[in-house]
Amino acid sequence: MSFNTLGLSEKVLAAVEEAGYNEPTAIQAGAIPHVLERRDVLGIAQTGTGKTASFTLPMLTLLEKGRARARMPRTLILEPTRELAAQVQENFEKYGKNHKLNVALLIGGVSFAEQDRIIDRGADVLIATPGRLLDHVERGKLMLQGVEILVIDEADRMLDMGFIPDIERICKLIPFTRQTLFFSATMPPEIQRLTETFLQNPARVEVARTSSTSENVTQRLKAAMTKDYEKRAALRELLEGAEELKNAIVFCNRKRDITTLFRSLERHGYNVGALHGDMDQRTRMMMLENFRKGNVTLLVASDVAARGLDIPDVSHVFNYDVPIHAEDYVHRIGRTGRAGRKGAAYTIVTPDDQKYLSAIESLTQQSIEWIGEAVDFEAAEQERKSRKRGRRAPKAENLEQDNEAAAPKPKSRRKPRPEKSDEAAAPTAEAEAEAEAEETAAPARRRPQRQETAKQPAAERSARNHRQSKGEPAFGHGGHIPAFLLREPRPKKAS
Repeated sequence: MSFNTLGLSEKVLAAVEEAGYNEPTAIQAGAIPHVLERRDVLGIAQTGTGKTASFTLPMLTLLEKGRARARMPRTLILEPTRELAAQVQENFEKYGKNHKLNVALLIGGVSFAEQDRIIDRGADVLIATPGRLLDHVERGKLMLQGVEILVIDEADRMLDMGFIPDIERICKLIPFTRQTLFFSATMPPEIQRLTETFLQNPARVEVARTSSTSENVTQRLKAAMTKDYEKRAALRELLEGAEELKNAIVFCNRKRDITTLFRSLERHGYNVGALHGDMDQRTRMMMLENFRKGNVTLLVASDVAARGLDIPDVSHVFNYDVPIHAEDYVHRIGRTGRAGRKGAAYTIVTPDDQKYLSAIESLTQQSIEWIGEAVDFEAAEQERKSRKRGRRAPKAENLEQDNEAAAPKPKSRRKPRPEKSDEAAAPTAEAEAEAEAEETAAPARRRPQRQETAKQPAAERSARNHRQSKGEPAFGHGGHIPAFLLREPRPKKAS
């Protein structure tokens, strides 16, 4: 089968032939005729099978008739990430080089003023992320009443719980008579039920089993412990042992792990770059361009790079973290083995990743082989639970020490202090006379003891206050009065 039998226009066929494509893929051959018939389409196919061209080529044929009006685009394509939106724009520029169509790209990280100028001229094709699209609508710069075709790419991600409210708002702004196209590599049953809200009698085009992986990708598992430095060592071991490693994408689940892993690989002499959602748009696009051109060998990235990015010559994919959602695994390893090429995907598995790995094997319906010894997940889980509850069995060499520690301690052999007898406690008459003579002879050498006022009898306190009121010296601190207190005050000088 060739593209000439699909009903595409002469201008589109000329652009496809110039791009070097002769035969359509299975998803293209199944979806393009239904799109040209103005039917709703639900397309499901593996990554790297040309789903973008499945709606780009027929849309160019349909847009040859008619013209766009200011602030009222004729078609709308929604993408979950900025990179995917920019990639779709590149496809329209490549296949629509013989058309005089205005293509507008509305994504975050770009000035509103530049995007407003493109919309004001009239856009035949509007490619946008949901958030930036709604920002333009709320500012009164965009009207969606003239949209004829709505395309939701990566439908399972777009219809995720976080995107459903935005999709519903956008669909209410578009005419009910629109044509809706859904394309994705995975379509879980719960997501399929949601598509019934947006599609009317769709033509389902499924060229491969849902959530299946490509046969061109060799998949392997590598065991590692939960410590971060052990996982990084396991990754370096995989990088050193990988055959025909040209370039690779290393996927992490968290952004902070991307920074840590990037610095670690850089210290070990690897040519590495980083990509995640917190980077500004200019830096992200520059990093992707350097990776495409081969200036960067390893790209440490989040799931931003897992969906739809068309980098056909990626030789390896490494999952530093097992993806939490099993569908993301299919998209990650789909970055390699594209366009009929061979690829390899390695996943580092820790004892805590048992449920995630089981979900992946259940979704893909295949068992992934291990490199070396597999992790005994049950034993690791039991050890973790026993350590958490503090019920770990004592080792044999520590039994004797535990018994000694548990044995009762012997009573102290220290002799008790002898109790004072009444005779020793009572002072003798000679001791009293000696103390009285010493106090009389040298009262200044004896340091007086401070007494608390609260403990003095009331009669003694009142007598002291009486002496102070008469101007008599206070004897609370002893009978000695310093000499400087007895001096006469100096007479005042006559003015």
